[in-house]
Amino acid sequence: MAHGLNPAQHEAVHTLRGPLLVLAGAGTGKTRVVTYRIAHLIKHGTRPSQILAVTFTNKAAAEMQERAAGLLGKKPTERPEISTFHSLCVRILRRHAPRLGYPAQFAIYDRGDQESVARAALREIRVPDEALRPGDLINFISRWKTHSVRPDKAATLATTDKEHLASMAYRRYQAGLKQAGAVDFDDLLMCTEELFGQFADVRAAEAERFRHLLIDEYQDTNASQYRIISALAETHRNLCVVGDDDQSIYGWRGAEVAHILRFKTDWPDAKVVRLEENYRSTEAILTLANRLIRFNSLRHDKVLRPARTGGDKPQILQCPDEEKEAETVVGDIAAQLATGRVHPREFAILFRTNEQPRAFEAELRKAKLPYVLVGGMSFYDRKEVRDVLAYLKLLVTPSDEISLRRVINVPARAIGSKAQEALVERAVSEGKSLWDVLTDAKRIAGLTAPAIESMGKFRRLVEHFRERLDKGPIVDVVTTLIREIGYQDEIARLYKEPADQQARWAAVEEVVNSLGSYCKRARKPTLAGFLDDVALGDRDTSDEKETQLKRNAIALMTLHSAKGLEFPQVYLVGMEEGLLPHRRSVEIEGDAIDEERRLCYVGITRAQDRLTMSLALSRMKWGKARDTIPSRFLFEVTGQAESAAASRAAVQPKGPHSRRSGKHGQHPPAKGKGADTRRTR
Repeated sequence: MAHGLNPAQHEAVHTLRGPLLVLAGAGTGKTRVVTYRIAHLIKHGTRPSQILAVTFTNKAAAEMQERAAGLLGKKPTERPEISTFHSLCVRILRRHAPRLGYPAQFAIYDRGDQESVARAALREIRVPDEALRPGDLINFISRWKTHSVRPDKAATLATTDKEHLASMAYRRYQAGLKQAGAVDFDDLLMCTEELFGQFADVRAAEAERFRHLLIDEYQDTNASQYRIISALAETHRNLCVVGDDDQSIYGWRGAEVAHILRFKTDWPDAKVVRLEENYRSTEAILTLANRLIRFNSLRHDKVLRPARTGGDKPQILQCPDEEKEAETVVGDIAAQLATGRVHPREFAILFRTNEQPRAFEAELRKAKLPYVLVGGMSFYDRKEVRDVLAYLKLLVTPSDEISLRRVINVPARAIGSKAQEALVERAVSEGKSLWDVLTDAKRIAGLTAPAIESMGKFRRLVEHFRERLDKGPIVDVVTTLIREIGYQDEIARLYKEPADQQARWAAVEEVVNSLGSYCKRARKPTLAGFLDDVALGDRDTSDEKETQLKRNAIALMTLHSAKGLEFPQVYLVGMEEGLLPHRRSVEIEGDAIDEERRLCYVGITRAQDRLTMSLALSRMKWGKARDTIPSRFLFEVTGQAESAAASRAAVQPKGPHSRRSGKHGQHPPAKGKGADTRRTR
């Protein structure tokens, strides 16, 4: 079975007992090792259902499941449990949520739903939007939850006025969720950790399910995930974690690189296997990557060794300004495409901030080259998609007040804002949910006769389709519901352009298609299961991203979005202090700079055959050209690190309005080891 594994991979696959740390450098065949290890465990007598493999994206989980099944041959009667952290936690909470005071069929709120709860919480404590916006409140709460900070502790950590307001609203926000029988994305982890902490029997029952744990991308785990893993593995200690501390780039999202760095301390009997043979990039590219990452002192000692020797020397382009940088990069791509030997999909332009692609988009359009800006609005953020999903959520959880308020008058049915306010007031005064109050709408003061009649019809509509869920195929029930509420007519009313109507109706159809796909692959499909699937959809590798990358087009994307991908040719642009490393990290220095260096390393190691780095020697700031400082990382990859600090000091402006001259102030990297530097005019 282990045919084709190198010695380090073979050792990782064949170590079947006890704690194991697999340090898997970029392009070293990490997924291959995990899937072979799963198959090897099963072939050596472990029941598939006793193996739990956890990763960070649905795409990675599906790929692992498929590859493991391929290695095992005949169709197995049971499968290993391979899923994301959040999917794992949903399954645990579905079994035990009532212990924490939540219904077993709790709703999972997305960002839009959260903002509605946040707005209500801020209104309760009379905080105006100017003082704290709902979106900002959610960001504060998410940061606290990521670090397992409950509402009662948040106030003690608050330092600014905004944080103090947010800590007050946090308690109301959490109460609002619980009252609606809902959790947000961060609660999935925090509530699971809470379950394990408060109920030893739950912790023991969940740990007993598995004999082997495999954790992918361990460097990206946050504090909650770390504690959940430890609780599940503490008895049998068969814990295999796979990751690369040099690719830990999500500190801003709560990931703690310390978890992978101290694994041997946490599990003293752990075996450590290093995967260092890189099958992706040429020797010339890896030389730069290795040289750069060595400047991070807190890391596991390892070196990427190329399976592919030689290769073109990476280039550094020095351009007068950001417009010329874009023109030069696009011109270089256009010249190669003109030969007919390469395709647009082979190129990626990677940048640090979302503002950078503007100039590149303009040049690509001018050159009439196909491109795709990876990212943008999620399919599930569209109004029509959110409306349909709100109806489906009501069929599963009628107490979901956010969904109820979203569609109670969509399409319009004489239940306007005043009628809804009266409904809410009655619910609050009686301590009931909006759904319960709907049963007796005629007793609510201030409601018109049409509003009372419509509320009754609306409730009967939802009840009718809730009953139908048990009697027929889910897709048919949902299709009939969409037709019965007249949603296509609603689209025609809202959007006058035929093309707009067509696109929006196609999005509604795509929701039903997505439901159909779920029903085909699920063993026991339910509407609740489909909604869980939607709620747990990958945030960083969405369907849109996958679709975009399949197009024969040049990819423009942030460095964070590029992690896990590879391209024959990569352009790493904006290599300047303040961009890469980012200004916020420069101000903090220390660990923040280390993470920026890892981000640069991730960018470099996306390149298979050819790497080009570029910088603008001046860049527009508030409408005026300002000289830039070349990124310290350029000095490091070219073997001139000793010059970097001196260069930054020499070009530091003396006052808020000073402007350095390019002649005396600039010290861009000269030609160094392993990289060609050329200037553009």
